[in-house]
Amino acid sequence: MVKVGSALLVDARTGRLNRSWLKTLVDDLLRLHRRGQQVILVSSGAIALGRRHLGLAPGALRLEESQAAAAVGQIRLAHAYKELLEAGDVTVAQVLLTLEDSEQRTRYLNARATLEALLALKAIPVINENDTVATAEIRYGDNDRLAARVAQMASADCLVLLSDIDGLYTADPHRDPRAQFIERVMRVTPEIEAMAGRANSEVGSGGMVTKIAAARIAVNAGCHMCIASGHQRHPLRRLESGARCTWFMPASTPLAARKQWIAGTLRPAGAINIDAGALRALHGGKSLLAAGVTGTLGRFESGETVSVLAPDGVEVARGIAAYSDSDASRIMGRRSSEIEAILGFRGREELIHRDDLVILQHDHRPQEHRPTAHAAPGSVTEMKP
Repeated sequence: MVKVGSALLVDARTGRLNRSWLKTLVDDLLRLHRRGQQVILVSSGAIALGRRHLGLAPGALRLEESQAAAAVGQIRLAHAYKELLEAGDVTVAQVLLTLEDSEQRTRYLNARATLEALLALKAIPVINENDTVATAEIRYGDNDRLAARVAQMASADCLVLLSDIDGLYTADPHRDPRAQFIERVMRVTPEIEAMAGRANSEVGSGGMVTKIAAARIAVNAGCHMCIASGHQRHPLRRLESGARCTWFMPASTPLAARKQWIAGTLRPAGAINIDAGALRALHGGKSLLAAGVTGTLGRFESGETVSVLAPDGVEVARGIAAYSDSDASRIMGRRSSEIEAILGFRGREELIHRDDLVILQHDHRPQEHRPTAHAAPGSVTEMKP
């Protein structure tokens, strides 16, 4: 899987599509396709393209202006991909998604089935966020995390984020000359997340923050992810030849599909606070019992995904709650045998069963972020959803 950002696709000075560069990227994708590899492309650029045609002034856009620009730019972007890919005798498909499509289980499964069918039919799906119908509350706001969710849906082996920077640094290299390049990240720790800076691009909405968030989703789904510069022509060919990039390494075993979905939820419905004993139990592979809960945050219903917070407030897990926030508040700190008497009905013994619980990689574990010279085992040549 490959994700390309607005800063690469659209010339910031003219607002026009960088068609000559795009042709070299498409040539790389066609070469992968001819080798028998399945390819998915996640593309930004619709808003950046559309705003020029609508005469919108530089700077931040209101939501309705962004949506109007996306409506105008998306048709131009899709036409460019159609021309270039079909010139290589490959069928291209456009897929527009919103956050809700990956957060709601039925939509998630439908989107996954669509992608599987397109790939089986030898098409290349080109995916973007459905900006024209998304509201401020349900937009990703960037396509990095969207790409990671699609990689999860498609069970991708590798996700390449092509950006205007060649990887992750210990600090913003534009501001700190002492910033060190990080070639491999074994685990997304709070320290790694703290290294992320703000976007430097005038046309993109992402930045390193969203790329780290994408990495967390990807590695929890068992997918290798890399951040690489896309400024040069034939960026994927350059990666295969050893161009510098940062690799994020997944856990040794991919999570089951249900747990991938839980771990990748971008907007949990609420949160549950737990005590130290419950934290130890979770790390020991146990379920979360009401006795170990010290509080709840937000509103959630039974069956919704919630964050699990350690005593220090750090999110350590995510899971599907067996009780609503109001019921959880009534039974917290109590033994499982007391639940029926308190609530008036016999529910589950566990507030979150271990089969519905995912321990997040970045929680309270040793940090591994030092620069290293080792080569990454995941590579573009291995990429196939």
